[in-house]
Amino acid sequence: MTLTKSLTRLALATAGLLLIPLVAMQFTKEVNWSLFDFIVMGVLLYGAGLAYVLVSRMGNNGAYRLGAGVAAAAGLLLIWGNLAVGFIGNEDNPANLLYGAVLTVAAVGALVARFRALGMARAMFAAALTQVAVPFVAAFIWRPEIDRGMLYIIALNTIFAGIWAVSGWLFRRASRAAQA
Repeated sequence: MTLTKSLTRLALATAGLLLIPLVAMQFTKEVNWSLFDFIVMGVLLYGAGLAYVLVSRMGNNGAYRLGAGVAAAAGLLLIWGNLAVGFIGNEDNPANLLYGAVLTVAAVGALVARFRALGMARAMFAAALTQVAVPFVAAFIWRPEIDRGMLYIIALNTIFAGIWAVSGWLFRRASRAAQA
């Protein structure tokens, strides 16, 4: 499929997904998005899709493409969750800015690896470790009470680290398939 066709499909899929809250707003007061919300979500969805389309074209097997998809989904969910409710405290808590380090590690690692499968695996594993480190760095800086909320944050970060690790595992598998 050509890049133009892929980008057109991506734009249509993004518009289709944005129709869900638009239609829901017509039937319930529970969904109340502003124009800004639609713009931000459109940029997030299209950006994640664009990252997937461009990165997946660098690989030549299914494991590579799936690894790219998992990484794009992890990044999208990480940004969306932080913008919507925040992972540490609420969305206004400055500790949530530390999650930018996770995305930076993944992106810079991918660029340094020149999108080669083994390097991508290492970048995703590094993003997983960074994800695990974020709540501990935040706790060291801001010294919150250790309670159920902190355990929830650690559990949530562990889940996200697992998603990054799955992406790394898929890229590693793609690397081994390319060598065989």
